Amino acid sequence: MNPQTIRLIDDSNKQIGIFSYEEALEKAKEKGLDLLVITLKTDPPVYKLGNYEKVRYRKGKEIKKEKLKIRQSFPKSIRIGFSEGNHDIETKAKKTEEFLEEDKIVIIQMPLKGREKIHFDLGEKKIKEFLTKIKIPYRIIQPVKRNPFGLSLSLKKSKES
Repeated sequence: MNPQTIRLIDDSNKQIGIFSYEEALEKAKEKGLDLLVITLKTDPPVYKLGNYEKVRYRKGKEIKKEKLKIRQSFPKSIRIGFSEGNHDIETKAKKTEEFLEEDKIVIIQMPLKGREKIHFDLGEKKIKEFLTKIKIPYRIIQPVKRNPFGLSLSLKKSKES
């Protein structure tokens, strides 16, 4: 379904004029370009001369950027064991610092198994020890919280840094 008359814009965004659809199609073929729909809501509808492949390429790049932003917004997770060694805690603290530098939200989890579930206080102490190893300023979004699987808390980079 093609309209009778259309408003035509050239590839440098200058209005050429109002043409019949067939004339506009001929102009596009003469220049080796495609006829792209800008809007059908106006009277007459607006079409533009351009390269459809370039438009499709740009749209694809925009979609990829949006997907990347969505993927980067997810929080990062660090798991600490109940009987984690000092060196392991330091390594995980460094990884947490990297995530915080990238302005990511970091969720620190401590899964508790079996008899460990009785000793929430020792788990909280271990998490506080872990927090002292983090050298960059941070703020706690969600304090230490008990859940069915253990303990967790959320951190974010402090704005004053």
